[in-house]
Amino acid sequence: MARIVVAGAGAIGASIAYNLAELGAREVVLAERNRVASGATAKAMGGVRQQFSTAAEVRLAQASMRFFEELGAPLFDQVGYLFVATTEEGLAELEQRRRLQAELGVPVERVEATFVEGLRTDDVLGAVFCPSDGVADPPAVTRELVVRARKLGVEVREGTAAETLDGDVLVIACGPHSAELATTRGVELPVRPLCRQLLETSDLPKVPENLPMVLEAESGFHFRRRGERLVLAMVDPEPRWGFDEVVDESLLDDRLERLVHRFQPAAKATIERSWAGLYDMTPDAHPILGEVADGVYAACGFSGHGFMQSPAVGRAVAEELLGESPSIDLSPYRLSRFESDASFPETLVL
Repeated sequence: MARIVVAGAGAIGASIAYNLAELGAREVVLAERNRVASGATAKAMGGVRQQFSTAAEVRLAQASMRFFEELGAPLFDQVGYLFVATTEEGLAELEQRRRLQAELGVPVERVEATFVEGLRTDDVLGAVFCPSDGVADPPAVTRELVVRARKLGVEVREGTAAETLDGDVLVIACGPHSAELATTRGVELPVRPLCRQLLETSDLPKVPENLPMVLEAESGFHFRRRGERLVLAMVDPEPRWGFDEVVDESLLDDRLERLVHRFQPAAKATIERSWAGLYDMTPDAHPILGEVADGVYAACGFSGHGFMQSPAVGRAVAEELLGESPSIDLSPYRLSRFESDASFPETLVL
């Protein structure tokens, strides 16, 4: 292929461009309307987990984990993911998912949540923990990928719309804006933006450095350490579809109360910062990967999981673009699945 234009310099686009160059492609342009890692990637929670509810997503996560482990600290901290359940129904769902994950080789186990210092567990009926999961710095990881891509000859064009560039192949990897770009090539992608928000606490010097990502199975409330602060998030009571990235301040007190209830060292915490970003959602919460028209490929619709899946996706999409057999099975992620009744909805969308 003479020239490949990758649209979007977030985690997905950067990973595809880097892997294309590593596989030998020599005319690759990474185009970004704004700046590298300035969109959804800049606002992401940064969790990296293998605990999904479908086999296809677990395999994507497993393939990505190898890359994150190679990065290591400070870009990736392998502190684990802890899911706690406070109801019998929630515990049953955790166990069902754990069995699937374990069958696929994920080192996830039933544990006593009391091993996490400061965590309230008197209302916890059970918990599962995967020590090889962890938390990362999405913008820093993305910039690292771009640095590597540049060294291999990728041309990085910031402040440039991909549709203004000539190329033999266009790869649409611009998150919630992917459907808009696809229409310029006569393609309709079922991808739409969903607003989500994150909150950051005041400094909490007593938070242990090895604090895992903690998630409540029933509510989806979760939090992680970032420096001496905690970042927390939860699904909004009602979905907020659209491109408006606005924080709903009416939810802040509730989220802080949940944190204080679950994690005792946060008893005196305040919310110091909040921000909103966009998920690129598909009807089944799985991405769209592969060719969607002649010379047009998609890598979008990750429904909040793009950063953590970017290493495996970047490799597999690059391999397919260059005529190689993808290292992971991309067949579940084709656009054509929406033309039939085939569906494998991911239930663990955080």
